[in-house]
Order: sequence, then C-alpha cells, then structure tokens
Amino acid sequence: MTGRGSSLWWRPHAVVDMRPGELRALGWAWLYILSVLCSYYIIRPIRDDAGVAGGVEYLPWLFTGTLAGMLAVNPVFAALVRRLPRVRFIAIAYRFFMVNLLLFVVLFGVATPAQAIWVGRAFFIWSSVFNLFVVSVFWALMVDVFDSAQGRRLFGVIAAGATVGGLLGSTVTVALAPRVGVPLLLLLSMALLEVAVFSVGRLAHLSDAVRRHPMPGAEETPIGGGVLSGITHAFRSTYLVNVSVYMLLYAVTSTFLYFEQAAVVARAFKDRGARTAFFAQVDLLVNALTLVIQLFLTGPMLRVLGVAMSLAILPALSVLGFAALGLAPVIATIVAFQVLRRTGNFAVARPTREVLFTVVAREDKYKAKSFIDTVIYRAGDQLGAWSWGLLGAVGLGAAATAWVAVPLSAAWLANAWWLGRRQERLASTETAARPRAEPAAQAPSRMIGI
Repeated sequence: MTGRGSSLWWRPHAVVDMRPGELRALGWAWLYILSVLCSYYIIRPIRDDAGVAGGVEYLPWLFTGTLAGMLAVNPVFAALVRRLPRVRFIAIAYRFFMVNLLLFVVLFGVATPAQAIWVGRAFFIWSSVFNLFVVSVFWALMVDVFDSAQGRRLFGVIAAGATVGGLLGSTVTVALAPRVGVPLLLLLSMALLEVAVFSVGRLAHLSDAVRRHPMPGAEETPIGGGVLSGITHAFRSTYLVNVSVYMLLYAVTSTFLYFEQAAVVARAFKDRGARTAFFAQVDLLVNALTLVIQLFLTGPMLRVLGVAMSLAILPALSVLGFAALGLAPVIATIVAFQVLRRTGNFAVARPTREVLFTVVAREDKYKAKSFIDTVIYRAGDQLGAWSWGLLGAVGLGAAATAWVAVPLSAAWLANAWWLGRRQERLASTETAARPRAEPAAQAPSRMIGI
C-alpha cells in the first residue's frame, strides 16, 4: 500500500495519498461533513451571543444543562444503534435535530425581549448537544467505513471538508447576521442537515468497495449490543479509559480558555450584532488556517510522525500557550492562543483522535465513541466551568488561572503519548492477524488486550 506508480493513482502535490475505489467515498464524506459543519457554523455565533447575552456568570449553569442533555440523548441513541441499520439511525437522529431547529425558529420569532433571554439559554444548551453529537456520529461512520491505515491517509483530507463547511457557515453568518433575523439562519441550517442525511445513504452503500477487508451487507445490519454498553465499555477498557482522559483534559482546558474569551468580549462589545460578527470572524480565521494545514500537512504529518507524536502536538501547544497567558493575560494573547489551539485541534488533533477508534470493536465505534465524544467531553466542560468559577471566587485572576492549566496540560501530554503508542501497537497487531482472522475481524474479541 506504500508503493508508488500504479498503486497510487491520485496524489496531487504528493499530499493526498488516495487509492482506487476511494474517490467516490471521499466525495460523499466531504459533502456529508461539509453540510453538517456549515449548518453548525451558522448556529455557533448565535449560540455564543446567546451565552453572553444571558450573562457570563450563568455560563457554568448552561454547561450543567448541556451535560444533562448529553446524558438524556445517549441512551436513546444507543437504543437506535441496537435496533436499526446505521443509515436509518443516523437519519432519524439528524431529523430529530431538524425538528428541534424548526421549534426554535418559532420560539425566536414570537419571544419578547425578556423571553428571548431564556430561549437563548435553551438554544445554547441545545446547540452544544447538537454540535458534539452530530459530528461524533459522522466520525463514527468514518471509522466504520475506513480502517486504521486508510484513516492515517485520508482523515486529514476528510477533516478539510469540515473546515470548508465551517468557512462557508461563518461567511454566510458574517454576511447575513446584520441583515436577517435568527429564524431565517436556522431554517438554512436545517436544510443543510437534510443534505447530510442524503450523503449518509450514498456513503454507506460504498463502504464495502472502500474497505480493504469488506463486510458485505454491513450497512443493512443492526449493530446490536446493549443500551448501556457504550458506557460500560468506555470504563472497562484501559485503552478507552485513556481516550476518555484525553477528551476530559482537552475539554477542561478548552473551557478555561473559552470563559476568558467570553469575559473579554462581553466587556469589549455591547452590541449583540457586533458580538455575533466578531465570533464569526474568529471562526473564519480559524477555519482558513485549518484548511491550509489539513490539505497540505495533516496527512503527511500522520504518516511521518505517527499517531503518538501527532496526538501530542495539541497538549504540548497548550502547555506553552497557557504559560504565555500566565505571563501576559491580555486580549491579544487570548485571541492568538485561541486561534492556534483551535486550529491545532481541528487540523491535527481531531483527525488523529479519530484514528484511535479504528482499532476498537464495531459496536464501540458508535456507542462508546458517542459516549466519550459527548458525555465525557461535556463532563470536562462542566469540571472546567465550575473550576473556573471557583478559582475566580477565591480571587485568582486570568494569570493565576492560566498557570493552573499548565500542569493539567502536561498531564494531558503524557496521556496523549501513551495513547498514541498503544494505538500504533494495536493497529500493527490487527494488521498482522487479519489474514488468519478473516472473515471474523469484527468479532467482540477485537477488544482483547486493549
């Protein structure tokens, strides 16, 4: 698979290492994630403005509500995964969120200014659940369609589709937010989700043609398992426990930085339209930088550096960034660190993190992954939110809070290195065992030794 010539039919600028049969699947994956992220980035500035308008001091409570929402959604999703083929349960999940968006269109349209504050808080919670859930479902399908070696080659390119979607969504919001109301933006977001649902069906039907070790009829077969198996498996496996720790520490440190940004923006901008445009402009900058890295560096980086070193880049950047913020807690430092950190996450950490799930059992790719990506992530948000509030209550300012995050980031760095090395060993073992184990490669025994 690593040779040149006939085995490598498309490699523009020696960056995209694509093999026969992968182009169509990659195109549908691009349209899928582009639609989802465009939908979300139309929503994101509205969510951020709603959080600020409701009072920065209430943000920890909104994060608590988000965690409660994640806990409520996960068992329902697990029940769908257990009973339905993947195309059907993904479509049902996405259309459920579309109905929710339609409800918010009505609520924002009829609410009084006082009521709009509470509608905005509800929307903040809902959109925070929506964001993680729909993206987690996308990547669950990706790690089900592509194996570990394909993931290292293609996940950076696929993630670029997410970035293009973010750019389009941010551009649309920057252009339309000052001119049209929130309801129209939400209707556009809803339409994009339907495009994503269409793409799921096309991509699922191509999965056997893409995989080096096909699973005939997998798109029509319910995954099965227990409703709570995503939770139990996440805590039963040492490997998945460490994936959870990685996610938790990322979320805690992200929340620290997010709250600092929210406080600064609340002081700097009094007009809600200006705040929404500012958040969208930051998103635009992040996505532009991310796209360049994803298209030209992510794939080669994963192939050359490996999973462990690629996974360690974001925590290492966080150690340096929080130290810089501790030395100079000013708006320029916060914005620069936020842009670099989010770019590093989307361009490198996110596609690398998804490769971690290519070596787990199929059931865990949907259930345990969803639990870790949503509940564990939002538990980290919750821990970060209340810790930030507690540090402020005892009189610690931005500089002291940043120094608290430095050792957390260092622990995260050690966790990332162990996790990446473990994935590399599991992928090598799986590849070596496949000729003897086929066609039973998806049996639950794949979790043995993790």
